[in-house]
Amino acid sequence: MPPSKGTGHPLRLLGVYAALLAVIYLLVFFTADKSPKPNLGIDLQGGTRVTLTARTPDGSKPSQDSLKQAQQIIESRVNGLGVAGSEVVIDGSNLVITVPGEDGQQAKSLATTAKLYIRPVLYAGAPGQPPSAGGMGGGQMPGGLGGGAMPGGLGGGEMPGGLGGLQMPGAPGDGGQLPGGIPQLPQGDQAPPADAGTAPAPEPSGETGGATQNRVFPAQAPTPSDNPAPESPAPPETPAPEPSPAPQPGGQPSGQQTPSGQQTKEEIDAQKELRQSTDPQIQQLAVAALDCSKPDPLTGNDDPNLPLVTCSTDGTQVYVLDKSRIDGQDIKDASAEFDQQQSQWTVNLTFKSADPWAQLTGEYVQQQVAFTLDSKVVSAPQVQQGPQQGGSTQITGNFNTDSSKALANQLKYGSLPLSFATSEAQTVSATLGLASLQAGLIAGAIGLVAVLLYCLLYYRMLGFLAGFSLVASGFAVYGIIVLLGRWINFTLDLAGIAGLIIGIGMTADSFVVFFERIKDEMREGRSFRSAVPRGWSRAQRTNLSGKTVSLIASAVLYILAAGQVKGFAFTLGLTTVLDVVVLYLVTAPLMMMASRSPFWAKPSINGLGAVQQLARERKAAAGALVKEA
Repeated sequence: MPPSKGTGHPLRLLGVYAALLAVIYLLVFFTADKSPKPNLGIDLQGGTRVTLTARTPDGSKPSQDSLKQAQQIIESRVNGLGVAGSEVVIDGSNLVITVPGEDGQQAKSLATTAKLYIRPVLYAGAPGQPPSAGGMGGGQMPGGLGGGAMPGGLGGGEMPGGLGGLQMPGAPGDGGQLPGGIPQLPQGDQAPPADAGTAPAPEPSGETGGATQNRVFPAQAPTPSDNPAPESPAPPETPAPEPSPAPQPGGQPSGQQTPSGQQTKEEIDAQKELRQSTDPQIQQLAVAALDCSKPDPLTGNDDPNLPLVTCSTDGTQVYVLDKSRIDGQDIKDASAEFDQQQSQWTVNLTFKSADPWAQLTGEYVQQQVAFTLDSKVVSAPQVQQGPQQGGSTQITGNFNTDSSKALANQLKYGSLPLSFATSEAQTVSATLGLASLQAGLIAGAIGLVAVLLYCLLYYRMLGFLAGFSLVASGFAVYGIIVLLGRWINFTLDLAGIAGLIIGIGMTADSFVVFFERIKDEMREGRSFRSAVPRGWSRAQRTNLSGKTVSLIASAVLYILAAGQVKGFAFTLGLTTVLDVVVLYLVTAPLMMMASRSPFWAKPSINGLGAVQQLARERKAAAGALVKEA
């Protein structure tokens, strides 16, 4: 049987593996400021446990179906691929989230991620600057949206504080109008019609000053510095009412909470009546009375079928929004990507149905639409072109890696069937601790040394080749686990360590199969030099069959399992794949080089003297039988 293809240049194959290791550890040491250590799970380093209490508008008990749906969405948000070591369980009417590590802000922030809506913007301004009585004459911020296949794309900017929306051209609190103004609300008792946004935008009333604008939208958009306009005289209407807290039932001001920290139904109803009125005059009063620095009793309880007066999540902007046009659950996917052509980070959105988004962008060209999460505006980009067909769009702006991914996560996982409040947050100590981890690693090291000693005793110097392959595999596994911890938040817990140990044991099995095939060839009378390539050709089929079965089992376990079992299946599948790589790039080339060396061909070195003696005896016996015949 001829040598297996691909083993004729062992040094070249070893060089490929060395290059792979070099790339892995260059990424480990030079792609992040973090220490080259894997993320540890709750059982090894402790973490944070947060209890979320479900809130319903009418105060009734949430259904189990809505809790299960919320559990799945939150688990996808905190656990990613299921290997982050986080857990989300249902406890009565609560969700209990456990996140490894000392920083539990990720779990705590989930209390503010519940209901996502897309609403047209009727007014946008700085807090403390109420609109005049003549209408909600505000300014639309530059930036915006664009369809994926349309020229120009989306041109959004980033709000102060890193929000993925639009950057204000003036410093917060400047007042005045912004370029590309939002249409004024009509006077009277009726709310503006749905197509009011198609009216032409008024001219800017004055030049805004303050912070330097970071422009990332099409060049035809006006800027305050390029097109200064003369100041407009003050309108003759009655001046806006002084900002003052709106009266609340029981004498409590807007936004105030009970001593227990829980929102009362009266507070929520009062806020709905004031901030979700269809009367423009009441909306003006709500804008004047709104304090973005105080807790919001309306959080997660706004009615999507009514207008809304609210703040941005960083409290630097006040908005008057029309009724919801698209529910957040209609967002199919959201992802952060780096656009090479625009040289900037973007957020790409895909909707389950293309028609609502095409209709909305067709009505509000060159105007803002707001993404509200739990009644707060997380992004308010300007529509650059419309209608946008195909159900996909792109948000651009002054994003960086973290802000674009944060916005993508909010849009992708933000819409929940329930609203939640944090009722309890506590630190969880490690259930095993550092001493237990060290004891487990010592036990694993003892087992590995025992395997190597057995190989040395049974296969002599060939055991060193097996040990070298195991070490090479171990270096690759460690580096990949560190990188996966950074890229997909992979967390190594006790179950994952068990998967690694089993995978290393399977790597040792591959050596045994290979060595035994070499023995079979030598029993047939072949020399060590010719037995190695023929034994490899037979052994690789057996090894590949075994690895395929193991990989299928790992994939099925990963898909069907949950929690820490996913981590076990992940590490088992990872080591299985690396075993095949090491087998082809390290073990086989080393054995090929050994077969061509007179030193390794000595029976006292390779431990195959007994097999060679048996082959000679069989050959002699066969020759004697021929002579007798």
